[in-house]
Amino acid sequence: MKRYQDIVGDGGSNIVQQVQAQARKTQDRLRSIRQVVAVMSGKGGVGKSCLTVNLAAALCQERLSVGILDADINGPSIAAMTGVQGQGLEWHGDGVRPAEGFLGLKVMSMDLLLSDPSAPVVWQAPTQKDAFTWRTMMEMGALRELLADTLWGRLDVLFVDLPPGSEKLSNLMDVLPRLNGVVMITLPSAVSQHIVEKSIRMAREFLQAPIVGLIENMSTLVCEHCSHEERLFPQHDSAGLAERYGIPFLGRVPFEPRLARAADRGEAFLLQHESTAAAKTIRRIARRLAGLETEAL
Repeated sequence: MKRYQDIVGDGGSNIVQQVQAQARKTQDRLRSIRQVVAVMSGKGGVGKSCLTVNLAAALCQERLSVGILDADINGPSIAAMTGVQGQGLEWHGDGVRPAEGFLGLKVMSMDLLLSDPSAPVVWQAPTQKDAFTWRTMMEMGALRELLADTLWGRLDVLFVDLPPGSEKLSNLMDVLPRLNGVVMITLPSAVSQHIVEKSIRMAREFLQAPIVGLIENMSTLVCEHCSHEERLFPQHDSAGLAERYGIPFLGRVPFEPRLARAADRGEAFLLQHESTAAAKTIRRIARRLAGLETEAL
């Protein structure tokens, strides 16, 4: 497979120069960002985006400047979870200002560019076969534009919320020139851990960035009335999985019904329920990721 820089001629389309210019622009944007951290999972439905939003909120509470780039072009959810869906974007000179959510959190998502947030993103092509062939390239092009054209300003941390699966990881480093670390999310189930194990190996091969930790989500179900905890899944050892691959195990986040409801409403769970076990765990993990704990990564 050829990369853009390997193409000798482009039939006068100037595509190589355009991509190179976007890459330089992206590098300029990232210079003002201290850490770029990707959050990924092997499969959908593990609460990855919800955890990304709450980790970002926790760091905002620590008075850090934080942003989230929703890298899921076809199924974006970050705008809704942060309460910025429908917020207009403003173009300023050479870029667009990201939407601003609770606690000053900066957000960029494909959802913010659609006139109807419920409309699917469809890549038009003469045939469905052609659409399938070009879809990945179009998605990467859209992600490259989101990175290059967003005026993030100075950030301590930019979280990149990746789409489920690992099949597109090989293309990500062409789009994202710098990545400081990757956080993996899993469930305490055999199926989830089997798939995340594949993602760990893929990330090490293609992302060329350290895996800074593994988080087990939905470890237990916490009763919001009496705080009793019970297991949602047959327990499997996520800490042992992390140990086998030599990566830090960051903690177990219980399933909290109020956390899910806050995400649906686009509200900051951590502000409303600071004393819950989920909030305390998320805040502790976020501090570790940012190097604010003594057990820094």
